[in-house]
Amino acid sequence: MTNRVAIGRWTTSGWSAVRRAPVSVVALVVIWVLGLATSSIVEGPSHALGRDIGLGVVGIEHLEVWGLITSAFWASGWASYVGITILIVAVSVPVERRMGSVRFLIAALTTQIAGALCAVTLAAVAKTVDSDWGFELHIGYAVGAGGWIVGTLMVATANMDTLWRRRIRVGVLALTIVSALFGGHLIDLIRLAAAVVGLLAGPWIVGRSARGPRIAGTRREGRMLVAIVVAASAIGPVLAALSSDAIGPLAVLRDLVRGVPWSAPEVRELCEQSATDPDCRRGLLELRLSGVGPTLLSLVPSLFLLVLSDGLRRGRRFAWWGAVLAQCVLLALSAANFVFRYLDSVDEDTLFYGLADPTVYRTLMPFLTPLAVLVVLLATRRWFGVAAPRHTYRNLTGVVVAVAVALWAMYAAGGFLARSGFDPRPSFTTLVADFPERLVPPVYLQWLDPRLLPVNVPATVLYEWTGVAFWLVVIALIGTTFLRPAMEGTDAEDRDRARDMLRNGTGSPLSWMTTWSGNSYWFAPEGRGFVAYRVLAGVALTTGDPVGPPGRTSELVEGFAEFAAENGWTPCFYSVTESVRRASDALGWSSIQVAEETVLDLGSVAFTGKKFQDVRTALNKAQKSGITAEWVRFPDAAMGITDQITAISEEWVADKGMPEMGFTLGGLDEVDDAQVRCLIAVDEDRTVHGVTSWLPVHRDGRAVGWTLDFMRRRSNGFRPTMEFLIASAALSLEEEGFEFLSLSGAPLAKMDPESTGVDGAFAAMMDNLLDVLGRTLEPVYGFRSLLAFKSKFQPRYVPMYMTFADPAALPSIGSAVGRAYLPEVSMSQSVTLLRTLVARGK
Repeated sequence: MTNRVAIGRWTTSGWSAVRRAPVSVVALVVIWVLGLATSSIVEGPSHALGRDIGLGVVGIEHLEVWGLITSAFWASGWASYVGITILIVAVSVPVERRMGSVRFLIAALTTQIAGALCAVTLAAVAKTVDSDWGFELHIGYAVGAGGWIVGTLMVATANMDTLWRRRIRVGVLALTIVSALFGGHLIDLIRLAAAVVGLLAGPWIVGRSARGPRIAGTRREGRMLVAIVVAASAIGPVLAALSSDAIGPLAVLRDLVRGVPWSAPEVRELCEQSATDPDCRRGLLELRLSGVGPTLLSLVPSLFLLVLSDGLRRGRRFAWWGAVLAQCVLLALSAANFVFRYLDSVDEDTLFYGLADPTVYRTLMPFLTPLAVLVVLLATRRWFGVAAPRHTYRNLTGVVVAVAVALWAMYAAGGFLARSGFDPRPSFTTLVADFPERLVPPVYLQWLDPRLLPVNVPATVLYEWTGVAFWLVVIALIGTTFLRPAMEGTDAEDRDRARDMLRNGTGSPLSWMTTWSGNSYWFAPEGRGFVAYRVLAGVALTTGDPVGPPGRTSELVEGFAEFAAENGWTPCFYSVTESVRRASDALGWSSIQVAEETVLDLGSVAFTGKKFQDVRTALNKAQKSGITAEWVRFPDAAMGITDQITAISEEWVADKGMPEMGFTLGGLDEVDDAQVRCLIAVDEDRTVHGVTSWLPVHRDGRAVGWTLDFMRRRSNGFRPTMEFLIASAALSLEEEGFEFLSLSGAPLAKMDPESTGVDGAFAAMMDNLLDVLGRTLEPVYGFRSLLAFKSKFQPRYVPMYMTFADPAALPSIGSAVGRAYLPEVSMSQSVTLLRTLVARGK
């Protein structure tokens, strides 16, 4: 009975898949049936059959156009059949369900046929540029379903959310370009061409995303894309090395990671006959590349770049410098290769960078990959400013030196004990001098004659695996540094000290923002408090109130003012409360109201009466729709949740066409904090419809309230998500015993624009300037609309001020405020803002 139930379930699931993705399922069945019928599963179609059903340049020249379609229903061997099956199930079936079977069929036919024709055209062009590559493409033929699978995926990205549209496109294009340049077969060109065709045809087949084609994103996502590019460049030579018949223009780089199986006795015998014989030299070079150890050592640069890619994903400054250095080294080696070849400084029979095939084209091609990656890294330098905690790399250097010294001693001592296993028998001094070469990937040693070669197992282990052990330890240590908590723009110890003081002391509703990246810290003597600030345009611009014991506000304001003056900066306190304003007034400063904080006092929250109609409606609709509010911490949340939050945020940024604002407005980097709570709206399918983040507010060492910061809603999700989440947060936190919720302040927005609290003519001019700035950014960021939205909760309004010592510095202060909120506005984003303003003016 159990077996019958299981069979019934499998049958039901299979029929459901056929109904929901019939084109993909039928294509998969046809591929396997044809493969079995023609005995092509194990080694692919026979040569004669391949010529008949495959796609080839010669066939197209003879108008045998059926190969454009038939080539997609066979594969080149059992591994390809398994890979195609996985791709159809994992990619094609979900894509077909998403776009519908008719559109999927149109997309598959379009990308397969157009991609194949473009690939044949590229093959014809390649022959004029690189005769060897072009000849291989001309005489070969291609089979495989990769073209239409990749093409339909790229078509589907046209109406995806911005986050996944970017990731899939960059990832697919990077991999297909690398495959075409390194593998270089006709099927690789078909996949690349089909991807490009799908990219162009997607909007015509499935339409565009509701939010349009905008690609603006956060630094967080930009880092991810750069990491993908660097990782793809590292994987390329490995892919070429794994292919026994790679023919692409960069396939010559496979010799960097692949050895040739010569044995020491063969080389020794050859060199005894004639030490000057070219075969002797080549044998010595190839011996260095043979075996598992040398192969792993040759993979070190690729492994190193992959680890650095993880650091780039995290925004690490060290990873950026490491990746830049790696690309510069590759460029330098390419240049040396070119110079040595044409100066005849080395034997033409060398293994490095394809000099055995000495054409200018193939010698210059290796420049292109590191040069392109280097340009990408330099263009995105501003995204990688995250520093590791203090002394991280000083400590790392000490550990690496210790490991190197230990391995050096082990190699010299062990080699001397096993010296009979080397040819010639080395002295202790020779082993000490030979150790540095053991750390270098073998291919880079081709211009040096080896001092000695191993001839037995113990000597071989020392000779081949010492360098592998060293670099694996180094790579693991570097990767570990990327996992350590880091910060951006200031010292990690200062930030940790500020966090501890804030958690154990008293702060204002905005004080947790002082712990964000980009701030520096001034600490009062004897640890009585601190001020978070950033220096912009010569202005020391603070974030919120000084943090310290109650009653010491005036002391902290005055102390920070003296500190700023000593450094030649103009002090300016931004988004501060009435207490700071009074303290600065006592010093003769001026002040301007720049925002209005909205506060909900907990203890009697009911949301009853006509004024709360919108809030009650949101709560009732959520209940009927099966949507609930759930507290999570972003660093600890399930990947399915965090990925959805990231996608929602990226979509919001793309919709603006402008970068996320900073300073007093947090983004995903600030949400990724164990001390910050997130309230998400999820339905029964675990789809996240919206998210809010809440910053802790401390008094005397305990949390007494929470401040709203991050607010994002899914564009096509539950519409009153924000009303539901804020109301749910108020009810939930009231039950937990907290005193208040701050809905934070909307920058450059006030409930009563006429009530400014401005003192003096200069201050009035500054107030007008900020008012113009607020109205300017309103169409893009909607701060005033946000303040009006918060009024639905009938909050208590608390004015927030900017206080400054020197009215004559107001132009610099205005510039500093603008740069603090928008530190990274590109030219294209400036144009976007201008267009928005023009449209609003119309």
